[in-house]
Amino acid sequence: MKLPRSEQLVLASASPRRSDLLHQIAVPHRVLPQDVDESVLEGESARDYVRRIAALKANAALAQLRAEGVDATVLAADTIGVDDEGILLKPADAGAAALMLRRLSGGTHKVLTAIVVANRNRSDRALSDTDVRFAVLSEARIAAYIDSGEWQGKAGAYGIQGRAGAFVVSLNGSYSGVVGLPLHETSVLLERAGVTALPTVAGIVA
Repeated sequence: MKLPRSEQLVLASASPRRSDLLHQIAVPHRVLPQDVDESVLEGESARDYVRRIAALKANAALAQLRAEGVDATVLAADTIGVDDEGILLKPADAGAAALMLRRLSGGTHKVLTAIVVANRNRSDRALSDTDVRFAVLSEARIAAYIDSGEWQGKAGAYGIQGRAGAFVVSLNGSYSGVVGLPLHETSVLLERAGVTALPTVAGIVA
């Protein structure tokens, strides 16, 4: 059974932040989270990793929808932090989160968000690359943030849209990309897929 036109976009993510961002640009969607193996392959670069995981999520969602007899367009995304020491994924516990924040303290790191928009006819992708500079964080400030629990489920152990917004000295790139879904790139790919009648935008580099 085909989804109604107003529900033809499926978001392959459990992130409430990504869903909120789609609502922000008035894109109707249904949420269909996908559980994929997010292990980093040996020798894999950060950009290759984040693109691969986004594609895995998109393909898994498409396969599930096909099995259900549903024809829809899928949006999948993956977000990671990257510093001089390597990839920053979601911390496993509070101790790992505190270590990540100490790594980020007083320096500049990248946030990469890869997106994939795919259906039975086409698959397009884009990559958002943003530099984020952090203030020097005291141990007391780190401990208070860890106690807040806001770090849970967030790449790099922080959420820029929450309390950690106060840690950010400067940002060069996409704020929404750091949150988890770069809205410019997303709107371009959705328009290409014919999902919604958003205003024409251009200039994306995948």
